[in-house]
Amino acid sequence: MGSVYVVNKGVSKPIVFKGLKAQYIAYLAVGLVVLLIAFAVLYICGLGLWVILPLVLGLGTALFFGVFKLSARFGEHGLMKFWAHRSLPGHLVLRSRSLFVGLASKGGKHGR
Repeated sequence: MGSVYVVNKGVSKPIVFKGLKAQYIAYLAVGLVVLLIAFAVLYICGLGLWVILPLVLGLGTALFFGVFKLSARFGEHGLMKFWAHRSLPGHLVLRSRSLFVGLASKGGKHGR
């Protein structure tokens, strides 16, 4: 009898948790930790709970809706592609052709 091997078919799939894909889980976790630290700092500074709780709950709700909206809109790699596309220049300005004039003659396979 030969050996039976189990193939893990989910190796290349992204991590998904409650509809959040890939890095959005980390974004939500970091945002919640920041809100927890902000709550502690504001409480230690002496701000009243009637001010802190609505502020933290409102920001937490906005964080949840924002991260879920980003996850649904962009998917696993779409947000990084969106940022990369925004950082591309709209056009290039060349004031001289000297950069391109010698390219073909400097050892390229189409040199003169």
